[in-house]
Amino acid sequence: MSATPTGRRETRRGHDSVVLDRTFRAPIESVWAAVTESDRLARWIGTWTGDPASGSVRFRMNAEGDEVAAETFTIDACDAPRHLAVTSSSEGGGQSWVLTLDLVEVDGTTTLTFSQSVPDASWAGGVGPGWEWYLDRLVAAESGGDVAALDFGDYHPAMEEDYREMFRD
Repeated sequence: MSATPTGRRETRRGHDSVVLDRTFRAPIESVWAAVTESDRLARWIGTWTGDPASGSVRFRMNAEGDEVAAETFTIDACDAPRHLAVTSSSEGGGQSWVLTLDLVEVDGTTTLTFSQSVPDASWAGGVGPGWEWYLDRLVAAESGGDVAALDFGDYHPAMEEDYREMFRD
């Protein structure tokens, strides 16, 4: 596995953000389900509980150990199957994150563009490699690959300095 970052720095929803793309040989509805349905999310990142119609859900990551607490994700915008914008809020007033997922299908191939806000360069060193790993897990889950074969150590610290440098002013 190459330790070359695929992400880039852009302003999204008014925030300095890490932006990454992943491509799937699948219809947009299938990729949308993989990033929004709790049982499909469980294969690569975590699960959510609650009623999205209420405007928020509780999301818990499942690949970072049993001690990870669930966070509330407010659904800021949802235009299925093309656009989802959410904002996280953790218990105790920790860092909140602004995340956006945009999907486009052309000729049976769907591209997912994902972004997460990054408050400064020190955060980028963890956010960038973390999402590289998670999104590669999504690709593996959707293409029949072995999600467990992806080692976070291949991403972090290998990409950490690249992402920090990307976000230095």
